[in-house]
Amino acid sequence: MVITPSFFYTLYAKRNTRYHIRDMFIDEAKIQVKAGDGGNGCLSFRREKYVPKGGPDGGDGGRGGNVFLQAVENLDTLMDFAGKHHWHAQNGQPGSGSNKHGANGQDLIIPIPPGTLIYDVDLDLLLKDLDKVGLKVRICRGGRGGKGNKAFATSTNQAPRYAEPGKKGQERNIKLELKLIADVGLVGMPNAGKSTLISRCSAARPKIADYPFTTVEPVLGIVELSDFRRFVMADIPGLIEGAHSGAGLGCEFLKHIERTRIIVHILDIMPTVGSNVVENYKTIRHELEQYSKAMAKKTEIIVANKIDLDPDGKIVNDLKKKLKKKIYPISAVTGEGIKELSELLWQKVKELKSLS
Repeated sequence: MVITPSFFYTLYAKRNTRYHIRDMFIDEAKIQVKAGDGGNGCLSFRREKYVPKGGPDGGDGGRGGNVFLQAVENLDTLMDFAGKHHWHAQNGQPGSGSNKHGANGQDLIIPIPPGTLIYDVDLDLLLKDLDKVGLKVRICRGGRGGKGNKAFATSTNQAPRYAEPGKKGQERNIKLELKLIADVGLVGMPNAGKSTLISRCSAARPKIADYPFTTVEPVLGIVELSDFRRFVMADIPGLIEGAHSGAGLGCEFLKHIERTRIIVHILDIMPTVGSNVVENYKTIRHELEQYSKAMAKKTEIIVANKIDLDPDGKIVNDLKKKLKKKIYPISAVTGEGIKELSELLWQKVKELKSLS
């Protein structure tokens, strides 16, 4: 093998790509899963001193391990599947003489984040939606172990000279699609202040900067209130016109709003030059409706952000008149109005949970 400078560059690129992938938010993955094969049955006859014609004593093979997918806590991405596409359960062990059965193969339990949809790629079929922690589904059944020749002995065939091979384990090509589970989803135009708000309300620390599309992946945060009250908030990357058909970051992350109970629509009352607050609101509403009618019907809280730039409240009052909707003013930078908004969201989440 000839080692050239390009070899080291390729090696460096691969290593850095791997580490980069580990840091990414991954919400889709395709994997191949296979259950364990059953162990072969044993062809054996008893051989013992002073025991002529001992007869068949071949044991059965062990069952192959099953493959399960289980939703577990503390997982919120499919990152673990980025570098591993083949998942195989353990094979069953073959039987042996003296009527010894082979050991069963160990089941393979693959942990996935709650909210993951499981599809069979070849059948184009939704198998299961693991939308709650603890839910578990068997994806592939392990192969049955083959019977040893002892099992085929009869009164007319007392010395069978054949044993059964183990059955093959089931094999599937699976697609995993994650839809985050959050009580509250933040939507709005780029740079509306969503990331600043979630960093104020929770321990989440998304990237915050003064240019569009700072957030390029969803961020989850747990909002803690007094008396051990809490709810989960999701910061969805900024939407623009045509997002439902792929513009900007497109509909890649719109699916993460589908499971939220409440949509918090954040409006920047001081938008960029040439942009209008009312038109921005209508644009986002249109994108939600185009993506999903059910999503557009979700409970919506409209929040006017950056009121620290509107000390006399004229912009917010004008916005209320034009939209004719209830608007909650806040400043994600100074923290004004955030406590009241958090309490309101908690009450709304509590009401919706009681109805479900």
